[in-house]
Amino acid sequence: MAPILDLINAYTPLLAAEAAAEAGTSGLDPDDLEQAVWLRLLEYGRAPTDSAGWLLDAVRREAHDARRRVLHELPYAPGHLAAAGPSVEHHAIDAELGRSLRAVIGELPGRCPQLLSALLSRSDPTYREISRELGISQGSLGPLRSRCLACLRARLRSED
Repeated sequence: MAPILDLINAYTPLLAAEAAAEAGTSGLDPDDLEQAVWLRLLEYGRAPTDSAGWLLDAVRREAHDARRRVLHELPYAPGHLAAAGPSVEHHAIDAELGRSLRAVIGELPGRCPQLLSALLSRSDPTYREISRELGISQGSLGPLRSRCLACLRARLRSED
């Protein structure tokens, strides 16, 4: 590693000048170009035999690669991702919250699990359909729903 450190100390001014000259045509910041070359040297793992030549070639290669990337990369447009809709992470978090909520609902007493599951159903049943399914009068659903939601709130608070 010492020969590489000696190389860095000896060739920093040359590399800085070459990076500044090449950076204008590559669209890179000269410091970024210089850093990329030093990183390439560290990845190489040893001091090259023709250090100055190797460094100058490495600057040109990095600048060439940067110019090529500019041709193929699309600029980031603010709002582009927001227009695409919710992220995968958002969907995963929603799904996990849904599973957690259904698990807590399943632990509630009496008919609360059946009633709240019916109310959360994707098919969006009417009160008439829910009352038929549960065998409860339609007029009893409102008060039962209130009691079940109060029980659910209390259970969720106790888990915090």
